[in-house]
Amino acid sequence: MVNIDTVYQRVLALANKEQRGYITPLEYNLLANQAQQQVFEQYFYDLDIAKQVPTDETTTSDMVELIENKLAPFTNIQTVNNGTSYPNNYRTGRIYVTTIGVTQSYEAKYVSYNEAQSYLQSTFHIMGLEKNPIYTNSSNNGEDINVYNHNGLLSQNVICEVINKPNKVQWGYDVINERALYNAGRSTNFDLHDSEETELVYKILALAGIVINKPGLAQTAVALDTAKIQQEKQ
Repeated sequence: MVNIDTVYQRVLALANKEQRGYITPLEYNLLANQAQQQVFEQYFYDLDIAKQVPTDETTTSDMVELIENKLAPFTNIQTVNNGTSYPNNYRTGRIYVTTIGVTQSYEAKYVSYNEAQSYLQSTFHIMGLEKNPIYTNSSNNGEDINVYNHNGLLSQNVICEVINKPNKVQWGYDVINERALYNAGRSTNFDLHDSEETELVYKILALAGIVINKPGLAQTAVALDTAKIQQEKQ
């Protein structure tokens, strides 16, 4: 989790350093939510790339694990035992098919709607789905998910990873003497991993039209941390 006020103070410090004026709380809240969504969306792109890049297996595995760890707080597991419509919230993660009386489960592979129809029209391909199940949208434009194995469309024994969007962030404040003062009780922090703090600052500034190189961001972050520690000691 990244503190909403820490990011705002760094954004203000850098905006002031670049003589770009004051970013109001209303502007900041809007930009902060946009930045959080951009970082979150990047996880899925990076995950796809990491899984496709032909490189050292250990390196690839570490990268995939890192991204999946960042997505973990947004991921819920749902077991589907009735009906044929499966969870498709913001994103669907991995889907597994289990077999009654068998402890092993098989991860389903996503295929397009047309590919799924081709599989299901071939006896040879259908038999191969026993250990290699597939899932697809319920129609070309459908939002629900259908999962298939060698027994056809499944209505039970399916485990889905459902990935939800991060919560909306809010820098809450009270107006005292015509100044906006931070109120932690009325604020909502970023749901993202702690390591994303600098990236959030960078993206918020970029959305505000302020372009700063990342080494400059790191230097400012260190300076702000040092000043904060000295202030606390005093």
